[in-house]
Order: sequence, then C-alpha cells, then structure tokens
Amino acid sequence: RKGRFFEGWYFKVAVGEGQGNREGSFAFIYSVEDPNCPQPKSGVGVQIMGPDDSYTIQYTRDTRNFWATRSKLGAGCSFRLKQPSGRHPTGMLDEGKFNEIVEDGFQVSSDWNQGHLTLNAEGTGGVIEPGVKECSWAYRTRRVHGWGNSGKKQVSTAGWLAALPVFEPHWQILMSYGLSSGWIRWGKDLYEFKDAPSYAEKNWGEGFPLRWFWIQCNTFGGDGYTAITAGGGRRSLPFSVVGDTEDVALIGIHHKGRFIEVVPWNGEVTWSISPWGKWRMSGKSGNLAVELNATTDSLGTLLRAPTTAEGLTTKCRDTFDGHVSLKVWEDGKLFLDLTSETAALEVGGGPWWGPWESKAIMKEPLRTLLRVAT
Repeated sequence: RKGRFFEGWYFKVAVGEGQGNREGSFAFIYSVEDPNCPQPKSGVGVQIMGPDDSYTIQYTRDTRNFWATRSKLGAGCSFRLKQPSGRHPTGMLDEGKFNEIVEDGFQVSSDWNQGHLTLNAEGTGGVIEPGVKECSWAYRTRRVHGWGNSGKKQVSTAGWLAALPVFEPHWQILMSYGLSSGWIRWGKDLYEFKDAPSYAEKNWGEGFPLRWFWIQCNTFGGDGYTAITAGGGRRSLPFSVVGDTEDVALIGIHHKGRFIEVVPWNGEVTWSISPWGKWRMSGKSGNLAVELNATTDSLGTLLRAPTTAEGLTTKCRDTFDGHVSLKVWEDGKLFLDLTSETAALEVGGGPWWGPWESKAIMKEPLRTLLRVAT
C-alpha cells in the first residue's frame, strides 16, 4: 500500500478472584507504522497497560525485524537478541526457542501471546510515567465468542463498507470473549492465571479518528460468557469536501452464543460522553433496546496511538477501573441486567472541551448500501 499506514493489535486479559494468585487486568498493545519503508514516523512497539492503570513500553524506529503473516493472525518483533550476531525470527517459534533466542521482543497469534520488554520510549511522542521497567508474559487463549453468533460466520465489526480503503481507520473485533491461561511477570510481581476472560481487536489505516470513545467489558461473571463492546468516533468522510465528517457508533453484545448488534444502519445509537469519568450510550434496533452506563473515579493512564501527523504519541486515556451497567430489553421485557466493576474505558483524540452528546447518523447512500448487504 502507498502512503501512511499503521496496524495495531490489542489483547486484554482480566485476572480476577479465583482465576489466579493475583488480581489485575493487562492490555498488550502491539503496533507497527510504515514498515519496511523508512519514513519519519516508521516504528514498531509494544505498550502494556497493567494493574492499577500502570504502564510501560518498548519501541524502536527500526522496523526491519518486524514480521507478520498474510492470511491469519500472526505478528512479532525482536528488539534485541541474546546473541547479537544471531538471526532474528521471521515467524512464530515455540515457547522455549523464543526464550532461547530473543532477549526483548514479542510474538502473537490467535491462541498464543509471548514476550519480554525492557522500558524504552525513545522515538515516541508525549510523556507517560512508567509503572515498571520490565515485563514478561506467556499465555494461551481459547476463543469463546468472535464477532457474531456462535457457530456461524463471523461478521465485520463496522459493516462490509468499512473494509474498503477509503474508510479509515478500520476496526475489527477479533475475540469478544476468550479464556486465557498462563502467566505475566509485571516488574517483580508474578500473575499466574487459568481461564481468565480475554478480549482482542485490531485497527489499521492511516491514523485514528478525530476523536473517539470506547467501552469494553467481559467480566460480568456467570455462565453466559457475556461481553459488551461499544464505541464511537468522528471520522472524515471520503469523496467529500475538506472538513466533512460524520459521527458513527455501535454497540455489540454477546450472551450465551447470541450476538446483538445495534448500529446506525439497522437502528439508532446515541451517546453522552464526558471528557473523562462518564460514558452513557443507548440504542434501539427492531424489538431490542439497550442502555449502557459507565463511570470511573480513577484518573486512568495516558496511552499512545498512531497519528498521521506525529506518529506514535499520547492521544488517549484508559482505565480498567470502570463501573459499568448494561440493560437490554426485548419486546419491552428486560432480559439482561448486569454490572461489573472492572470495565475497560477510553476516550481519545479531541478536543474535548465538554461532554460529547451526539447521535450516530450514517449518511446516504452508505446507510442503504449497508442495510442491503446485511
């Protein structure tokens, strides 16, 4: 592809009571920008968000040792080898071989996540106080829900039109609910876990939206494997006058194998999002109605995101310490009423001078095209 390009992968694992020796959530955020074509914003890195909204990162402008597979999920990078004269990996290795060869780096597939990093933020923008200077991890994941009804073909997160190159950035939920087992060493603290709730998504394109928000939670407990992913953003429109934008948003819920999707081409989505601390969304689609409310008292942590003008720089704020309330009605009857104290919440971009209150409106002819396709 020509021009500016980034790709990023986000993997979250929530270690709760009864799943391990310690409690805490982690997010492993891998990103590559303008690979194999040295540009002012080229780079590859891994950011990790840890317990109590702590943070660390390893990053390099040199993308030559990044690799990825074409037809399935697989990516990795070796920042530093144990033997400087050795050969850098170009694909997935077994756990022992990776540990034998790689001093600092990562490898990830649809069911395996492994790596070790040493703090290095050189080449990135902004300042984030690190929580730890080292982190190691290795865990395996079994997918329960992707993005769609269980046992059926999975669907595009934002409709098939969103996969076209003109709609940027792209967003795909890879796994709304998974079960992960393994270990994470965060500084001196070791977290061992079994069947911890997990989540995965990816983004790609030129850069993130002008501003955005996001709510994710799959720690409601119970046997329904319930997961909620919701978000919205203001993006520039293709084939339009300069400065023309649209506000888009969606709510996706998985519960006992069923997928409930509320999107602007088959219903309506509204929201009121504070610059920080409060997220409120509601939606209707056919005979379904959804209310989603989230709050946090945590200050959260800044995270870096790929931008078209500045490369990887501080652009959003996240927390794992979110209280979320989810209610779903069908034919006027309440059939889901759940809460959690460990939701992941985010706001990004800007400016955020005050609450963002809006309604998702997909402009024609895109709305009709998506309704026909789905």
